[in-house]
Amino acid sequence: VHSDLIGETDLKFTADLEDGIDVLFLCVGHGDARKFLEQNKIDHSIRIIDLSQDFRLAPMNNFDGREFVYGLPELNRNEIRSARNIANPGCFATAIQLGLLPLAKAGLLDEVHTTGITGSTGAGQSLTASSHFSWRANNIQAYKTLNHQHLKEIGASLRQLDPKSEIAINFIPWRGDFTRGIFISSQIHCEKKEDELNALYEDFYKGHPFTVMGKDPIFLKQAVNTNKCIIQLEKVGTKLVIHSVTDNLLKGASGQAVQNMNLMFGIDETTGLKLKANYF
Repeated sequence: VHSDLIGETDLKFTADLEDGIDVLFLCVGHGDARKFLEQNKIDHSIRIIDLSQDFRLAPMNNFDGREFVYGLPELNRNEIRSARNIANPGCFATAIQLGLLPLAKAGLLDEVHTTGITGSTGAGQSLTASSHFSWRANNIQAYKTLNHQHLKEIGASLRQLDPKSEIAINFIPWRGDFTRGIFISSQIHCEKKEDELNALYEDFYKGHPFTVMGKDPIFLKQAVNTNKCIIQLEKVGTKLVIHSVTDNLLKGASGQAVQNMNLMFGIDETTGLKLKANYF
């Protein structure tokens, strides 16, 4: 199944849930994580990190006495450190939120217009008409226009930092002609100067090792194969554009899950995640 691990491990799949494990990663489809926990009695001493959307939003974040903390370290690092259960954020949600959180904290968000393009791995492993190579090659498509499932968790996070505002997120996602990565461009009205805004972002993400600012135009391959989110600001008149790039399989999924595990167990946050982009 994971032929890229040839020579690295002799681990085998098993149908048995072993006793004595420290953490359980639930890497199943949306809706299936809750079904798994309903069908399998997991001791409360075992910590859970769920990569589906089943436990991201209240009141669904409470299950059988387990309370799931939303696992975006740049927002909830302290809560993650003491958590027993984590709901890992969505891939689009991660990239969009990291581009907007500093503005929400400063009360600068009102209405946001966002476009984002993702690779074919964002669709998962199940075969669909739009995941065929012959469909993807030399092709792009908008989908779930203004109605993507990640909008609710984005809104919840922004309200966490700015509870007084009703922030409208107008999001158009795109399917891209590549396998990995997400590129987001969010646009807002903003009167502040660009250097002031860059300072705002640098201060917000100080001490967060995986979210970094780029001064030159950023591009997708800077982030692919890393756990980074790279952000760049562009200001034209009173319009501010926030670009953010991530790898949807790492910072948008399993990399962030490992980052959350490190925080939960008091391990250095970057352990196992010091990865280098491979754009050459």
